[in-house]
Amino acid sequence: MIKSHNYYIQVQELSFLLSLKFILSIIMDIDEFLNDSFEDALRPRDSNTPEADLQALTRAWINERGAPEILPWPPNNLVERVTERIKKQIEKVEELTGDMDPKTNFGLICLQTELERWKYLIRGLVRARIAKIDAHTLHYLSNEDLRSRLSETEIAYATRHQQLLHTHYLSSFLGSFPSTLQNLNDQAGGISMISGPDEDTAVFARGTGSYEEFSGDGGSISVLGRGRDGDDIKDVDRGEVVIARWSDIKEHVERGEMELV
Repeated sequence: MIKSHNYYIQVQELSFLLSLKFILSIIMDIDEFLNDSFEDALRPRDSNTPEADLQALTRAWINERGAPEILPWPPNNLVERVTERIKKQIEKVEELTGDMDPKTNFGLICLQTELERWKYLIRGLVRARIAKIDAHTLHYLSNEDLRSRLSETEIAYATRHQQLLHTHYLSSFLGSFPSTLQNLNDQAGGISMISGPDEDTAVFARGTGSYEEFSGDGGSISVLGRGRDGDDIKDVDRGEVVIARWSDIKEHVERGEMELV
């Protein structure tokens, strides 16, 4: 009985240490891939490996959280591929759950910790995107370019969300208005009722190197900075962190020449 109790305490301590390691690993990995050279990212390699997917997912999560508007859905079926890996990992965990062998149990704890790591990043990415859709649903549905940034599931969610919201408004107060004033996307007088995110929001961004000037060590990129005292062009080297308006660096982020921090 005492041995069983001591084993339970050891497992709990190990679980705590692994959880702490999980949190630190995310912080360390973020710092690690932020220091990766841009040329390494451009170098041909197997982009379907778990390591490459983890790096791409972390980058997408950080950029999505920092950008005021929704970014294009991660390309190359990244989310779908990661989701499939998570499902297989869950199945593996379920297979090992009934085995009380100490060696297998240790491996199970490691698998569960790694599983939570992936799930944390996926949840963070999806929640950041859903929050932006909730805040400006019509803005993303009414613009074809912005609509193309959403996944099929997000489009279905946004459409249903807007339908429910409009129905609620109609039953609450819009129903008593004239029919000409019941539209939520009215643009009478040249003024649109559809609100969007503030693209002039200040963001912190880090240069990763110019794609056009890629020559082995990454070239600097030119960023237009706008201020009260006038506009100026700033050359941002790889690894340099700057604060700028989102509208000024948006294209650089989408091309991979800069990333948000």
